[in-house]
Amino acid sequence: MVTQRQGAGTPRRAAAAGALVGVGLMAAVDEIVFHQLLGWHHFYDRSTPAVGLFSDGLLHAAELIALVAGLFLLADLRRHGRLVRGAAWSGLFLGLGGFQLFDGVVDHKLLRVHQIRYGVDLTPYDLAWNAGAVVLLAIGIVLLVKTWRRRGPG
Repeated sequence: MVTQRQGAGTPRRAAAAGALVGVGLMAAVDEIVFHQLLGWHHFYDRSTPAVGLFSDGLLHAAELIALVAGLFLLADLRRHGRLVRGAAWSGLFLGLGGFQLFDGVVDHKLLRVHQIRYGVDLTPYDLAWNAGAVVLLAIGIVLLVKTWRRRGPG
């Protein structure tokens, strides 16, 4: 039996699932590039190197959970014919930018759990990191507005 909701796209759920994937993906990029390849910082740098490494492991676990959960949610929406691709893409960009802006403002400046880099002038790094976040968020907002105009916010 087909219910009224079945077959109808659900932009909010698709955007939320996409955002979860975006958060996990940006956390993975941050951890792989800045924590592991460049070695610029750990997730938590206000203690010993062992604690920093442990905090990176916790971040890695959280990013994997976010990625897998988001992908399962997207797959479930697709399986039921309810995936709204524009909303999922907008959510992805909102998640990418949201993670990056949260990291740049809250982790770097408010909580000071780590900085992008140490021993250099942070201003260009902070500006580039946060400007990149704003660009990603703007892309997500534009995609979301386009989707809502076509389908409604439902």
